Amino acid sequence: MSGGYTCFAAYYDALTGNVDYPARAAYLLDLFGRYSPRPPRLLLDLACGTGSMACEFARRGIDVIGADDSVEMLTVAREKAVEQGLEVLFLCQSMQELDLYGTVDSAVCTLDSLNHITDPREVKKALSRVSLFLEPGGIFLFDVNTPYKHEKVLGDHSFVYDLGDLYCVWQCGYDPATRTVDIDLDFFEEEEDGRYFRMSESFRERAYTREELTGWLHEAGLEVLDVFEEMTMREVREETQRAVYIVEKCR
Repeated sequence: MSGGYTCFAAYYDALTGNVDYPARAAYLLDLFGRYSPRPPRLLLDLACGTGSMACEFARRGIDVIGADDSVEMLTVAREKAVEQGLEVLFLCQSMQELDLYGTVDSAVCTLDSLNHITDPREVKKALSRVSLFLEPGGIFLFDVNTPYKHEKVLGDHSFVYDLGDLYCVWQCGYDPATRTVDIDLDFFEEEEDGRYFRMSESFRERAYTREELTGWLHEAGLEVLDVFEEMTMREVREETQRAVYIVEKCR
């Protein structure tokens, strides 16, 4: 996840505790196996956030570059990799300004990070940068929240997370004209004296249609091979909340 997040970095792992990273990494590697003649050797984890996915790939013997534009997120990621005895190269770079030392043979961008770019022109920049540094025939896997999820699930709804010593209120505001959701997070962390310390974070997501993404990918020299409902090999349905794109760099 990318976007210059500050206090969110400290709470991100707690709020995504329901994400099964080993299973998700296995799923993505299965997709690589189906669409690529060889497994990933040097993989880019774009908008890597706190590094959980990057570490899963590194644990499987893959050389990983993790890029994110949040210093706070990368600080957590580096600490995580060190604690697990893993070597991951982390770079503080936005998706739109990606600048690697060479090419990679595979790339991923997970957990709807692309939705956090709300200007279509910036999405095009990000896809162009991925294409620039992806070897011909290389596979790029990314997922996005669908317009259905933004309108029907996030919408104008509020969510409350009670994690014991951490309490989070997640409030959404949906704009149908732009398919954007403004998200306000309030964190309440219990201190030793029983009082709660409050911190807040706000960001915006934008949903893009399959037609939009396919067109922009084509402009960037990337071809869509398949689109599935996340964690499955099923076709995307009207009620699909997150879609996974399997994309190949044109040879």
